[in-house]
Order: sequence, then structure tokens, then C-alpha cells
Amino acid sequence: MGTKEKILEKIHGLINDKFQTPTEAFQFYDKDKDGSLNKDELKDLLKNADISSFLRGIVANELIKGYDKSGDEAINLEEFKIAISELERDL
Repeated sequence: MGTKEKILEKIHGLINDKFQTPTEAFQFYDKDKDGSLNKDELKDLLKNADISSFLRGIVANELIKGYDKSGDEAINLEEFKIAISELERDL
């Protein structure tokens, strides 16, 4: 299993083990309650998913690059739900 797959598996495990729904996870990590997860909030999620500190910034940037369709450098709830559904599909 490659690094990407391990990271996805850890994120999936965190979301499923700690939260009832992806929306609940999103609301928990949206610390400033602005309706989106910025890079720092994503890094907090990744930290709780046991992703190494070395990789957190890189992975957060890649998540934003891949899922930020609105172009605001953050992931809103709909974008987050898409990311989680794709993650579940790919595992």
C-alpha cells in the first residue's frame, strides 16, 4: 500500500470512528465557524488522523488543490462531502 492510500485510510478511519456523519466532522474542524476548512483546520484534521507532521502541509495543500472548486483556498461543506464520498469509493 502506497503513502497516498495509507493517508486516505487514516482519514477515513478518523471520520468513521469519531463522527456520525461527514457533516459532523466538518463542523468539528471548522474552528472559526466560517463554513469552510482552511489549510490550518485541514492540518488539524490530518493531525488527528495520525498523519506525520512532515506530510500535513503537503496533504492539506493537495486536498485544497483537488477539491476547492470555488477557488477560495478552503474546502466548504459540499466540497468536503465530495472528498469523503470519493475517499470511501477508493478504499
